[in-house]
Amino acid sequence: MKTDLTDTTASKINKALVLGRRAIGTPAVGMVLTLVIVTDEENAYDALKAASDAAHEHPSRTLVVIKRVSRSPRDRTRSRLDAEVRLGADAGTGETIVLRLYGDVVDHAQSVVLPLLLPDAPVVVWWPVNAPLDPAKDPLGALAQRRVTDTYACEEPIRELAARSDAYAPGDTDLSWTRITPWRSMLAAALDQVDCKVQSVEVEGEEFNPSCELLAMWLADRLDVPVRRTVSGGPGLTAVRMDTDCGPVVLDRADGSLANLSIQGQPARAVALKRRETAELIAEELRRLDPDDTYASALRYGVDRLNESAKGDRAGEGDALAVAAPVGTVAKASAKDAAQEKTPVRKAAAK
Repeated sequence: MKTDLTDTTASKINKALVLGRRAIGTPAVGMVLTLVIVTDEENAYDALKAASDAAHEHPSRTLVVIKRVSRSPRDRTRSRLDAEVRLGADAGTGETIVLRLYGDVVDHAQSVVLPLLLPDAPVVVWWPVNAPLDPAKDPLGALAQRRVTDTYACEEPIRELAARSDAYAPGDTDLSWTRITPWRSMLAAALDQVDCKVQSVEVEGEEFNPSCELLAMWLADRLDVPVRRTVSGGPGLTAVRMDTDCGPVVLDRADGSLANLSIQGQPARAVALKRRETAELIAEELRRLDPDDTYASALRYGVDRLNESAKGDRAGEGDALAVAAPVGTVAKASAKDAAQEKTPVRKAAAK
């Protein structure tokens, strides 16, 4: 069931929800949370489709906030709210309300969203694109227990990580971090199988991919070893190589689907490590609404290394600062060329 409301108010939208639930024979509200999606017209369809798929696991009221651009001075001074209410088969297992804001009301989206939140239920705000620099201080972000951004969708994703660290607040998270959950699980399981000490790590992946940087930061933070970031043709993360005192541990995924795990003294094995869709990432984030301390620790570690590298106070650390190098300027050479250029750099540092 779909109801279109033009030049409406939050009160009329709530009435349409009540009438719609009665019409389809489900007067009770069975939603577990409110998901607020802040996006534009270009990305609204993809974001709503991902949220609808995730709602099969987490039935929720989905509010899609689309801030329309007014093209004339007169339109910018006229406030208008259009809404599209979807229930039943048109909304999957949840409820969907598409809000289109015009004029001055664009700057007061929180006043429209607040009356539509489910009572006594958690609120999650997701920015598929154009996320604010400080999500926790954004008027809509202040309503939520969990704030989801995606640095992969930014124009300069690596630099965005530094801004995210400076503005981090408990409840912030990033889909670029969610993308590496299977990698972190697999690497932790691999190290559980050996009684060795990790000496250094190399993370290989495509250029300007914040997931690669976050994985490198996490490894450097948890293992306290030098981590080197190298560039490959992708897709996404392609390999992690850990040098240990018992031999190398390598997790290699060249095709974006099937990975090969090799541990010294053990037969190589194939492991499923496919690249996941946005719906799967959102569903994972909705499983836990408490602060992600591991993400916060990894994020801050990377920025610390970035600051040290920028100031040049510790020129002798070389490899240990390599994890922050892509944040400033990512090497455009291949991994092989980067390895050849490393020798003169070390000599200069030794001098």
